[in-house]
Amino acid sequence: MRRCYLSISPIDQKLSKIMQTTALSNESILPLTCSRSGSCCFGKAVMLNPWELLRFSVEKKITPREFRDLYTEFGGTRLIFDGKSDKKGQKACSQYIDNFGCSVHQGRPLACRLYPLGRKIQFDKAHYIYEGSIFPCLTDCAEVLELPKLSVGEYLKGQEADLFEKAQDEYLIVMQNIADIAFELLLDSDLAASGDTKTLAAWREMGTELPEVLSERIGNEWIDYLMIPELTDEDQNPITFANKHNDFLLLKVQEKFGSLQSLQELHEASVLIMGVALHLARSLGADSKEISDHFIETAKSHGANE
Repeated sequence: MRRCYLSISPIDQKLSKIMQTTALSNESILPLTCSRSGSCCFGKAVMLNPWELLRFSVEKKITPREFRDLYTEFGGTRLIFDGKSDKKGQKACSQYIDNFGCSVHQGRPLACRLYPLGRKIQFDKAHYIYEGSIFPCLTDCAEVLELPKLSVGEYLKGQEADLFEKAQDEYLIVMQNIADIAFELLLDSDLAASGDTKTLAAWREMGTELPEVLSERIGNEWIDYLMIPELTDEDQNPITFANKHNDFLLLKVQEKFGSLQSLQELHEASVLIMGVALHLARSLGADSKEISDHFIETAKSHGANE
């Protein structure tokens, strides 16, 4: 039986690392009716989890691999912004069409559905925020003040965010399940007991690596397993899809690492799998350094060394 070293509660899921935020409730009233100026489609960092990448590809009527290779970077975790520039010099999203808007609006990810709001999970409860003390939309589209105001709850319902929030939450669990395997490879073998310090040092290094460096470290095979898994069907239910994906990843771990012998093999496997977990964490908008620091302290409390 697998031993679980991680708890979901202490880890915050954040759409961005924010210095100052304004906390909201579902009843908060804000100028959330979109003016359709398109300003929010320029100069953003839009992260994608595997289910969101799938939904984009379905809306685009191409395969997930094709969408990943054409329109994303870092192996599929971030949308490319390579369209026309706005007056600030910011590039448009690759899915933005001038004088029309989003070309795949029905498949847009949670980050787009929530904007200008952010969402974080703490102790199994979702909290909504926006960045700074001034409502973000007022910077580039002050005309929203002339449009009907909405409560946060009304806005979320209108954006049909529910399924995408469920996908985000399920993949947070998948991320921790993957990380738990890295713990097992370190702690349930002779690796930690041998006095190994290289493994936790690599975990810490990956927490601050640039996404392009981390994706290269992971390699194409595991990037594909993570972002474009070969599942039997394209399930529109994010919970079912994430559960199938979780089982798929566990199967691949067993196939690849089920008969490791040497300490070096265990070290390399633990580092690789933790890299996959941290890459997925970034696709969820989480702070990979904060998470890797938490994982390292947890491993130390169970006898690992750095």
